[in-house]
Amino acid sequence: MTNLFASRPVTSSQSGPHPRLNRVLEAHLRRRFEAPLHAPSVAAFETLQNMLAKERAPRVLDSGCGTGESTRQIARLLPGCLVIGVDKSADRLRRGGISRFPYRGGNAIWLRADLPTFWRLAVEAGWRLRRHFLLYPNPWPKPGHLQRRWHAHPVFPSLLQLGGELDMRSNWQVYAEEFAMAANRALGTCARPRPVGESAVCSPFERKYRASGHRLYSVAFSCDSSGVNRSTPVRLL
Repeated sequence: MTNLFASRPVTSSQSGPHPRLNRVLEAHLRRRFEAPLHAPSVAAFETLQNMLAKERAPRVLDSGCGTGESTRQIARLLPGCLVIGVDKSADRLRRGGISRFPYRGGNAIWLRADLPTFWRLAVEAGWRLRRHFLLYPNPWPKPGHLQRRWHAHPVFPSLLQLGGELDMRSNWQVYAEEFAMAANRALGTCARPRPVGESAVCSPFERKYRASGHRLYSVAFSCDSSGVNRSTPVRLL
């Protein structure tokens, strides 16, 4: 019987890493990202900072958390950490039962914010993460959309400067290969895509992709082991 709810695999005319990736990445590593900040996200971040003023627990970020289910799982897995789930969609967060922002439940906090603004503000505020989850970001599979992918976006240096053990997962092998290439170029790491095995953290997308028979890839590496010069956050090389 055909599964009417099956997810289609990612399709693209791009069969391997984009030929412009290195050139785009070099430009982003050498030039400060000066796009205007998203005003509502600035206000949300300031509210969060006030909430965290006396918190000393290590911070974990679940970027693009969707309904927030993965944030709950991570919080259960890491009870000694403060786990912050961020998504730009109020509708997705509400589907997870989160109707006001920021919202705290135990050692988890959910916030509605634009990630490029949030990451830049977090770096500026001196955040250093223990772990960072980036679970199944939009793959933007058209070759012309390269710079919408996080590893080719101008905010990529800020994402790396947040530090910690980063775990990016995708159901598109090309995205995983590109993400590893970009991280290795920026940080001097030796990351490579690996199959996603059984995990205590499984987002709704991951369940859907598994049920649909997709191959899943993880790119995991430390953002803290490369000697990155964090005093000049727009120049990692």
